Amino acid sequence: MTKGISDRLHGIFPPVVTNFDSAGEIAPIPFRDNLRRWIETPIDGIVLFGSNGEGALLDEDEKSRLTAFARDVVPAGYVLVGGASGESTRSTIRQAKQIAAEGADVVLVHPPAYFGPYISVAAMMDHFRALADASPVPVLLYHIPKYTKVTLEAGFVAELMRHPNVVGLKDSSGDMKRFADYTNACGGECRLFVGNGALLYTALELGAAGGILGVANIAPALCAEVVRHFREGRPQEAGRIQGRLTPLHRDIVAAHGAAGCKAALDAMGWAGGPPRAPLKALGERERQQVARVMQEEGVL
Repeated sequence: MTKGISDRLHGIFPPVVTNFDSAGEIAPIPFRDNLRRWIETPIDGIVLFGSNGEGALLDEDEKSRLTAFARDVVPAGYVLVGGASGESTRSTIRQAKQIAAEGADVVLVHPPAYFGPYISVAAMMDHFRALADASPVPVLLYHIPKYTKVTLEAGFVAELMRHPNVVGLKDSSGDMKRFADYTNACGGECRLFVGNGALLYTALELGAAGGILGVANIAPALCAEVVRHFREGRPQEAGRIQGRLTPLHRDIVAAHGAAGCKAALDAMGWAGGPPRAPLKALGERERQQVARVMQEEGVL
């Protein structure tokens, strides 16, 4: 196993929505249509089955099928990341192998959550190491304590990064002090992605490789512009565009999650559609609020 993939892990990766039909079954045609549109924007890769992709609501066989559908559409030049989190170590390993076989380049894995209070630091380390040993593709850690209620400390992350098949981390905590701690702990030897669209510019200042951002479902070009201007030494311009991204993240992604992203895509003429139960689609008033924010920031 190699960390060679890390050379391609940078920039903007939308954690894309998963499309369902009116019966709640996966809808491959709009899913693929959206992917074709995203890869025409200045993004660097695609993330499947993240939080905004409703990954926790998908069956393992659905993840495998959707990965295959995506790989058919997403060219090899784009890194395809698939969420492979499970509550048991064996299910996590099984998912990683299944989606890797269907074309995923990297797996994104958050800590087991249900028994979190009873899982010691040593047991959590064993979980991730067993996954990294068994996974046919590199592993990107996913820190999202909002949902898992599990905090990955900087020293824990640094130790895991010593494994040759662990390439980086996505941090969706919104805690920039912790993000800085991750940067310091990794010493530039891993790829760190921010998961909060309001904090993209700040994370870049702290050494982020890029962002895996729900708001990139809606405004991928704006996200990419923040990164481009920052990399090219135009911080004022990067900050100005960040000012447009922040309300899109705050009032759509943070306020409404996957349902908000889907409502925004519907407003754009893309395929959003309903979320999977028990999640519910936004009501008409909320949809109007989403459209208003998008109009104010010039993405609709």
